[in-house]
Amino acid sequence: MEAFLVSTGVVALAEIGDKTQLLALLLAVRFRQPVAVLLGIFVATLANHALAGISGAWIASLFGPEILRWIIGLSFLAVAAWMLVPDKLDEDEAPRFKGRSAFMASLIAMFLVEMGDKTQIATVVLGARFESLLAVVAGTTAGMMIANTPAVLLGEAAARHVPLKLIHGAAAAIFAVIGVTVLLGFGSLP
Repeated sequence: MEAFLVSTGVVALAEIGDKTQLLALLLAVRFRQPVAVLLGIFVATLANHALAGISGAWIASLFGPEILRWIIGLSFLAVAAWMLVPDKLDEDEAPRFKGRSAFMASLIAMFLVEMGDKTQIATVVLGARFESLLAVVAGTTAGMMIANTPAVLLGEAAARHVPLKLIHGAAAAIFAVIGVTVLLGFGSLP
């Protein structure tokens, strides 16, 4: 249960203001089919985070507990620092949607834009940190949906009123606390 709750919380916070959340907003405005867009985001996230979680579990299997503790702890601290860097979706990154269904465009665009993103890297680290890969993937997927569903349903009006700096700071603090606790040897590693 801890793996699920931690994964959900940190990814939900990390996703706020992230380029994939901006893409979710763009998809919602472009297609005006929230159910199809949300289903595309869900399937893309599930596939992307399953691959990331598997990668994290594989990395965990390569190293002994002491080295793994340092890798995971320092990775959490790196993600914490990265959270403080604002994200934006550049015009040249924005996918073109001509002739595509809302579901397929959302699925493909979200899967590709999520590659190498903060939340994907966080999923790799969480997959290495916790033994339950299913709980990590379910949690990170839930976190993505918690953050992206309001973006799709409420659109641009809500996005203008979210204090992104505060939310990014909170997410960075959570990642930093987890990183320090891992480095200090609190909690168990797989």
